[in-house]
Amino acid sequence: MTRKLVLLRHGQSQWNLENRFTGWVDVDLTEQGRTEAEAAGRLMADEGLHFDAAHTSVLLRAIRTLNTALDAMDQLWLPVQKSWRLNERHYGALQGLDKAETTARHGEDQVKIWRRSYDIPPPPMDADDKGHPRFDRRYAGLDTRVLPATESLATTLERVLPYWHDHLAPELTAGRTLLVTAHGNSLRALYKYLLDVPDDAITEVNIPTGIPLLFELEDDLRVRDSRYLGDPEAAKKAAEAVAAQAKGG
Repeated sequence: MTRKLVLLRHGQSQWNLENRFTGWVDVDLTEQGRTEAEAAGRLMADEGLHFDAAHTSVLLRAIRTLNTALDAMDQLWLPVQKSWRLNERHYGALQGLDKAETTARHGEDQVKIWRRSYDIPPPPMDADDKGHPRFDRRYAGLDTRVLPATESLATTLERVLPYWHDHLAPELTAGRTLLVTAHGNSLRALYKYLLDVPDDAITEVNIPTGIPLLFELEDDLRVRDSRYLGDPEAAKKAAEAVAAQAKGG
């Protein structure tokens, strides 16, 4: 029996458009982002995917993408579980900053390390910063010690993996087909884990917005096949656009 898992990065957000570091800041989709989410739903419907459940983060851009895609598939009735563990990587003190301006100030190499390295986080957000997640109601039930002030991809993976083991893997093992709508780095962390991507190679992996990534899994959840739905060339160009964001060109 083949298990099916789809990873979907949210559609273009307002801060994607403005080329700003977003992280845990809650911003909405642009009109293009909503169009991408609807198109993603149509791609999944054309693929004949019938999901049993969906999972998303607690951030608006991912939730709206999920709802829009499910509506396009006529599967809006699906049970949905939301978790902070699927949130975007926390970008620390970089959150809200323009990526191109940050590159001009600190250099392309340094910003690439902050954005794409495996285990080097950006400078942390001050604990008294009103943007710190400890001041956000949606995390009020959590121990403040688990709330990040900054994250690398490695610590993002440490946060995401318990959700994989406790929720996603058991459902997939039970034969359920799942849709996970989340963010570039939380999905990059899952991608690294599922495909056993080396630490240095994950630096060059970019997840495009709004294009479903289908995994077909063996009974033991090893990956049999993975591919983006739709035009492969379009997915490649979209991933290249993500990689170019920090350059400002």
